[in-house]
Amino acid sequence: MTAKGAVGLLIRAMSIELESIAFHEGQYRPLRECNVNISTHALQYGTMVFGGMRGYFNAEHGRLYIFRLRDHLERLTKSARIMQMKPPLSVEEMQEVAIELARRNQARQNIYFRPFIYKSALQLSPRLHDVQDSFAMYVIPLDDYLDTTRGLRVAVSSWRRIDENIIPTRAKASGGYINSALAKSEAVQNGNDEAIFLDMRGFVSEGSAENLFLVRDGVLITPHVASAVLEGITRRTIIELARARNIPVAERDVARSELYIADELFLCGTGAQVAWVAEVDRRVVGNGEMGPITQKLRADFLSIVRGTNPEFQHWLTGI
Repeated sequence: MTAKGAVGLLIRAMSIELESIAFHEGQYRPLRECNVNISTHALQYGTMVFGGMRGYFNAEHGRLYIFRLRDHLERLTKSARIMQMKPPLSVEEMQEVAIELARRNQARQNIYFRPFIYKSALQLSPRLHDVQDSFAMYVIPLDDYLDTTRGLRVAVSSWRRIDENIIPTRAKASGGYINSALAKSEAVQNGNDEAIFLDMRGFVSEGSAENLFLVRDGVLITPHVASAVLEGITRRTIIELARARNIPVAERDVARSELYIADELFLCGTGAQVAWVAEVDRRVVGNGEMGPITQKLRADFLSIVRGTNPEFQHWLTGI
């Protein structure tokens, strides 16, 4: 399948279910009724922070498992703090909304939650202070964001990752995702699956919407957070899993050329899950197959999120 075809399938897979139930303006209502005025501050200036959480349906258990629900919502709250927002709901209240949405939508398939806090005032002026904040959340069906059954083809982007002192990369802020969109479109339109950003110093940062890991000589390596990366929940999970499996982990600067000589390379995130990379800038990674450390971490991750690994049940909210 071509990269363009894969994007088309993704768009169809992520189509919005307008009859699903969402949470907006303090009420549960059909998503089709959840609208904002065109003069809304967040629409004008990108003043919104958001999160993304997955729910995995296990048919044998008859249960939906939301992965690291509290961790995601705590990060959303921290993003709001960076952007001078006052979350209308507490973390506990947002957790209750997510659980209620899963129940009201009778979710019996894999789903994706999109919670967000946004500047909802109807006014001009690109500022953060003294502007009303609101909270909303909706869900959509979602299986694979990237095709994880094959190795991805990626390319280093001509677009640089925004610097922490331009738009804070620790805040999952909607306005900053213009940067991601530019890189993603460039990559896909050039026949690749995904882009890899370099930071403003020229070191490897992350994908357009994923964190990045590579393996060299048995060591799992990932760019540290000072490389303008999002402090990803899946990134944290992979690091914790690796250490639990006695796999050495290094968080450090990564040079572009290290991607070309890596033994293994993969992207990870709530959407991407664990997606291995077969080729970067037309250079085959390792032997062109999924490496053993990637295989182990990916298998562990998928067993955990589906509720079949009792060792990490504390990361799941079962419904």
